[in-house]
Amino acid sequence: MRLSPPQILVYGFTLIIMIGAVLLSLPIATVSGESMPFLDALFTATSATCVTGLVLVDTGTYFSAFGQLVLILLIQIGGLGFMTMAALIALVFKRKISLKERLVLQTAMNQGSMEGIVRLIRKVLLYSLTIEFAAAVIFSVRWSFEMEPGQAIYYGIFHAISFFNNAGFDLFGPIHKPFGSMSHLAYDWIVNLVAIILIVLGGIGFIVIADLLEYHKTRKLSLHSKVVLSTTGALTVIGFVILLIFEFTNHKTFGALNGSGKLLASLLHSVTPRSAGVTTVDVSQMRQASQFFLIILMFIGASPGSAGGGIKTTTFAILVGALVAMVRGKEDIVMFRYRLGKDRILKAITLTMFAIFMVVFITMLLSTTEDHAFLVILFEVTSAFGTVGLSMGLTPQLTEFGKVVIALTMFTGRLGPMTLAYALGKKTDKELYRYPEGKITIG
Repeated sequence: MRLSPPQILVYGFTLIIMIGAVLLSLPIATVSGESMPFLDALFTATSATCVTGLVLVDTGTYFSAFGQLVLILLIQIGGLGFMTMAALIALVFKRKISLKERLVLQTAMNQGSMEGIVRLIRKVLLYSLTIEFAAAVIFSVRWSFEMEPGQAIYYGIFHAISFFNNAGFDLFGPIHKPFGSMSHLAYDWIVNLVAIILIVLGGIGFIVIADLLEYHKTRKLSLHSKVVLSTTGALTVIGFVILLIFEFTNHKTFGALNGSGKLLASLLHSVTPRSAGVTTVDVSQMRQASQFFLIILMFIGASPGSAGGGIKTTTFAILVGALVAMVRGKEDIVMFRYRLGKDRILKAITLTMFAIFMVVFITMLLSTTEDHAFLVILFEVTSAFGTVGLSMGLTPQLTEFGKVVIALTMFTGRLGPMTLAYALGKKTDKELYRYPEGKITIG
């Protein structure tokens, strides 16, 4: 049976998740030496491979060194993409990458053509490993003042890989975090700023990183890079301002911090919904306005060609562009003096509607099986779809059915609804005729 590139991606990710689940369910993977229930191991492996960060147990205290090693390998493979890792092996052994493999890489990297795809993969691997190494060194030096050198290096490597791949897994344990993530590091400018840089770099996509690094030669950026950078910057600034306003006097979150702590927390939490899941305050204690705003940011997600999920920043930019064009009475969507083709606009609308239907349906479904408030369920579902990992506390309390549903949501969010639809759907022949144009009254 000949598989299409989308089908290879789906089956490949499924195989990696199953292998990870088996390894995590082994007694050697836990500190206690007891086997993790297979469904819990499957959920955790899905969360790691889909670089989400939703967890049923505390990573730092439940899993042994072996279990944590399995998790970080799943995060690295899931973040870069298993086909990228396969290409790395092929390049190391100097094996030629076939046309079929190039087609799969093109689909995995969300590229319009195969031209230069192997060169792009080389850049992806080089940039990723360089960024992770630099961040690991900074983290290791910073934490060497609090930990033994060996532990500091281990923590540095783990969190550099986790944060750059927008996974959100951490090893700090419940001693430091009654609710999650980096609560004891709310005032640490070094750790927070490095985490923010890693999240942004991991979220804007490898194509944009390559574009930025070559700017000194070309002196120009592609339209894709301009849209990604401007949209990411705008959402970050808007998020920073809105969260700072809404949470400034909330003594359960930002209100408990001093002036610099408030600014740092606002910046981190405007970036982390991109797909990272790193937090220094308890999001379940935020005001509902802030929680709903985080849901919007998580739904938008990261950018194409990155490790993040969501509908992507470019899709959101096209939707905003369509709104502006319609209000101004223009026929074309123009960005940076370039007109967008109708196929791009239709794809953006299709992807957004698909995502809305999916999030709404799963939220309605879990509202009948999980005994929690509607906003809590919507938050968790959107976090899973956007592969973000932020949680209001629902994930550890999920029913067996809820775990399966959220795991499938993370899987769909990582691969993308359209890729999954293409993989599962039948290929149809191109239509040989067109129907006459009709008119419908709108508004």
